[in-house]
Parts: sequence; C-alpha cells; structure tokens
Amino acid sequence: QVHVVESGGGWVQAGGSLRLSCAASGSIFSIRNMGWYRQVPGKQRELVATVTSGGTTNYADSAKGRFTISRDNAKNTAYLQMNSLKPEDTAVYYCNADVTSVWTMTPIDYWGQGTQVIVSA
Repeated sequence: QVHVVESGGGWVQAGGSLRLSCAASGSIFSIRNMGWYRQVPGKQRELVATVTSGGTTNYADSAKGRFTISRDNAKNTAYLQMNSLKPEDTAVYYCNADVTSVWTMTPIDYWGQGTQVIVSA
C-alpha cells in the first residue's frame, strides 16, 4: 500500500517560518503531481501549492511570495517552506500525492492525515 504522511507543523508567531514535509512511502512506481492544501473547520479545503514531477510549481495567490513548494523525487518527498506567516495561515495542512503503485500501475490520489499549523498574532 501507499501512505502519505505530513510533518513539520506547529505553533509559530506571525512573521515566523515553518517547513512542512510530505513523505510518500510504500510500493511506489512513480509520483506525478504533489501538492499542499489547507483547511479550517467550517470552511472548504483550499489549494496552497502544487509541484509536478518535473518541478513546475503553482501557487494560490495567498501563498505567492511567501511559500515555496519543492520535492525530492529520490525520497518521494515534497516540502512546503512557509515564510512570513500570518494568523490567517492557521489551518490543518494536507499533502496530496498522485501516486502510481507497482501493484496497480494506475495513478491514484493519496491524502495525508494533515499537520496543524497555528500562527499567533
């Protein structure tokens, strides 16, 4: 099976930085897109940033200039460097990975269980 696990969340003061990690593991053949999403209770999940297997990135307007998504294909891991954090960035951050396993040979979206980010004013 394939598992996606986020880490790196925590408490930080406004203006501070955090780096989130998203590690995919299991019988992985390849990973196409990886992305970070966030969700606040009572609101819909929203895209933060995505990165293709070739390194092409896409950012939500709220993340541009402050967040950087990257990936290490050899480690099946994606990162989200978050700088100049604001209280409105407080959310549970979820990682999504478009994974093709060696068993199915079919791309399937996998979600991590999320990591909490709390930014205090």
